[in-house]
Amino acid sequence: MKLATFLLPGADAPQAGEVRGGAVVAFDDDASVLDRLASGDRTPAAGAQHALADVRLLAPVPRPRAIFGVGLNYAAHARETGQTPPEAPMIFMKLPSSAAAPNGDVAVPAAAAARLDYEGELAVVIGAGGAVAGYAVADDLSARHLQKREKQWTRAKGFDNSAPYGPWITTADEVADPEALRLRTWVNGELRQDSSTSDLIFGVERIVAFLSETCTLQAGDLILTGTPSGVGQALDPPQFLASGDRVRIEIEQLGAIEHTIA
Repeated sequence: MKLATFLLPGADAPQAGEVRGGAVVAFDDDASVLDRLASGDRTPAAGAQHALADVRLLAPVPRPRAIFGVGLNYAAHARETGQTPPEAPMIFMKLPSSAAAPNGDVAVPAAAAARLDYEGELAVVIGAGGAVAGYAVADDLSARHLQKREKQWTRAKGFDNSAPYGPWITTADEVADPEALRLRTWVNGELRQDSSTSDLIFGVERIVAFLSETCTLQAGDLILTGTPSGVGQALDPPQFLASGDRVRIEIEQLGAIEHTIA
């Protein structure tokens, strides 16, 4: 099942639904995507059907309680940055306000825009009892000048709209192996990242267990599992994002997100 939050043209209130092919079918109750993650309810949607082209997809859970990030978690990415792979997951956090819609314009605060970088990532979505409920595509937008200058990464990675994700949540039962998915990122049509989640240093199960040692994971929490090689700061010369640049990130079986830096 693919769980989505969407907005109809002219509507003020978002709806929850199930994506089927090129359409989204609304759930015929008032439950949100978060409600379904918490309850584990996978009853097929039976409400009105709308073409995906006619709706605006929002972040599946618009304001996650917690967004965890994992730094330096791909072997090739560690090599391209000249760093030693960590012995345990490197955890940082983004804020609920970091979450952004998967498509459209992404407004970046001016203080974060000087050396803005993309990071295509597999997002893990938590469900009932702290278990993995599903997966999504995410961009861990990063302000490299702040990341280099400040020891803590809250401002460098937790700024407003720094985590566009979606386009929906693909439930875990549809993904046989989350660590065998092709991940690609394009900037203005140029392929920058082309890797596989098989290059993860710490896999999904290890990351979830590691976080659970100290944090009670709750439904709707996101875990951004790290980015592969090909980020802008590692290119020669480095290539950072500017206003108007378009970023597309695609993960096998999970769909694609595409947004413009504003």
